[in-house]
Amino acid sequence: MKTLSGNNIRKMLLCGYGLLDKNKEAVDALNVFPVPDGDTGINMALTLKSVVKELDITTSNDIKTVCECISRGALKGARGNSGVILSQILKGMMDGIAGHVARDAKNASTTITPAVFASAMEKGTQIAYKAVTVPKEGTMLTVIRVMTEESKKIAGKITEFEPFLLKVIGKGEEILAKTPDMLPVLKKAGVVDAGGRGVIIMFAGFLAALNGDDSVSIDFAKDGVLKNEDGGHMAMDSADGIEFAYCTQFVITNMYKTTTTASIESLREKLCRMGDSVACVGDLKLVNAHVHTNSPGEALTLALNLGEVTEVAISNMLEQNRELRAKNKIEEKDQSMIAIAVGDGIVNVFKDLGCDFIIRGGQTMNPSAEDIAEACRRVYAKNIFIFPNNKNIILAAKHASALVDKNIIVIPTKSINEGISACIMFNGEASIEENTEQFLAAIQGVKSGAVTWASKNTTMNRFEIKEGEIIGIDDKSILAKGKTPNEVALKLVEKMMDGDSVNVTLFYGSDVREKDAMLLQDKLNAKYPNCEINLIMGGQPVYYYLVSLE
Repeated sequence: MKTLSGNNIRKMLLCGYGLLDKNKEAVDALNVFPVPDGDTGINMALTLKSVVKELDITTSNDIKTVCECISRGALKGARGNSGVILSQILKGMMDGIAGHVARDAKNASTTITPAVFASAMEKGTQIAYKAVTVPKEGTMLTVIRVMTEESKKIAGKITEFEPFLLKVIGKGEEILAKTPDMLPVLKKAGVVDAGGRGVIIMFAGFLAALNGDDSVSIDFAKDGVLKNEDGGHMAMDSADGIEFAYCTQFVITNMYKTTTTASIESLREKLCRMGDSVACVGDLKLVNAHVHTNSPGEALTLALNLGEVTEVAISNMLEQNRELRAKNKIEEKDQSMIAIAVGDGIVNVFKDLGCDFIIRGGQTMNPSAEDIAEACRRVYAKNIFIFPNNKNIILAAKHASALVDKNIIVIPTKSINEGISACIMFNGEASIEENTEQFLAAIQGVKSGAVTWASKNTTMNRFEIKEGEIIGIDDKSILAKGKTPNEVALKLVEKMMDGDSVNVTLFYGSDVREKDAMLLQDKLNAKYPNCEINLIMGGQPVYYYLVSLE
């Protein structure tokens, strides 16, 4: 088959849904435990089921009509993060195909070639990436992107759809097998990405429709799923805490006259500030939104400002987590770590060091004792070490210990640098006393500083400081000032340096460009050839650089 008709596209989606629906439980099994909304297969199948319902409404096989039905049905029925992303892949593809038909109206029924299909896949990939606030590689986005790149590469050489799709699916299988190397959580679990597997299954359904073969079987053995005694699937040794408790999804329809596309974008930005796993897609006819948040009511209130809210679904992920643990007989940990930090790069460092929960906070955004206590309740452990990482949070952390029925040990870290140095020393096999001793010893060997700006005019340490001027500080005083963050960072390191320091670590903040941070690293390498200079993207607000010497 060298071209697709509207009827072919209809059958491809029907078969894609049938194959995914048949294998949805196996796709669900790839979700990394204890991720509570572990229903990727179900959500993707439900999204395609909505497409099927929309196609059933019309008997027309006009390509533009079929494409509009698929796009509309996917958006209306999108479920969960994976379903929303899938809806955007399909929307982009259908827009691409329909756009080609509009440009080539005379031959609309005969010009959907592999090359056109590849261009449609490219549009679907672009729209899907835009739908996700923080796209991560190693997910279904990576799989569809690599499949698209392969489709563009071979479309000029392969003119028949069956071998074309076979090659595209083969490339998808190759990149899917590599997803555990891109996401540590998948590697720990020993599984490939669930959403990526779902995308490949859908495309396998497309191919089956063109081959006229509905007996396709999917081999999940190579996906690395581990079975437990009761036949369910789970991945072991993953992160413990759930920062945002409620998986919240809703659809907005019948928009008010005052609602604009800017209103939809504003809603998306507000949802991003309320939680994570945000997807907010659609237009002035319909918006589908998904967010993990601790304030589902607030999210719905924001939505009501745009139009009528329907299809509301709120899941308590904490309760789901407890049920999964009970079902799989997961024992409570003996020891766990909670850190307080801000900035995506810094948060990721603490997660990599084994912290089970990160409380978002720090300078200018100190969490309360109750915030810290709530984090402790969410961590499935008997003994919990807390790293405040700010001198203004230590007291609140100590008060939190009286609010929970667990053994809370506060390690009085005054900076991010101290917290990281301490966490590195954690030994899950050691006793509480031994770990505490190691943590306290580690923070004694750290010198911490920061580069920021003055919030007001002041005089300190013989420095005349003007509001807005860039300054370098340690935990006691101002040590340097200057015109640029790099200039001040160089002066600060020079003031902090002593004969015992052999390691300098810099976390650069959200207001620093990577190339500027690398220039600073080069200058420090040249000035201190006997020191190891480490540069890490911290992403923190307020501070241009966080600096530590050890």
